[in-house]
Amino acid sequence: QVQVMESGGGSVQSGSSLTLSCTVSGFTSSSYCLGWFRGKEREEISIVDTDGNERTTDSVKDRFTISLDKTRNTLYLQMNNLTVEDTGTYYCEARVSFNNLWCRMPRAGGQGTQVTVSS
Repeated sequence: QVQVMESGGGSVQSGSSLTLSCTVSGFTSSSYCLGWFRGKEREEISIVDTDGNERTTDSVKDRFTISLDKTRNTLYLQMNNLTVEDTGTYYCEARVSFNNLWCRMPRAGGQGTQVTVSS
């Protein structure tokens, strides 16, 4: 059973930085994807696969960096120069690619970690 667990959220002031972490377990395959999503609508923020391919939404691309440490099965999201608009619950989700659809099939999601940015 695939499981993910997020950590690293918090309350910070605008302009600060935070790093979110997500640890995944239970994958029987060495190929998978991990991504960060925000809010109830699960807005896609950034996704990376085990081959190093990634996609980050344009609105945060110059401030957020996603990285995957495969040796530790841990995903990170380095968030710099945070703004009030970045406030929300950030969810980590494990996915796999299927039928040439890159990182589209969800396998497991976490409970979320709250990020609150004040002005």
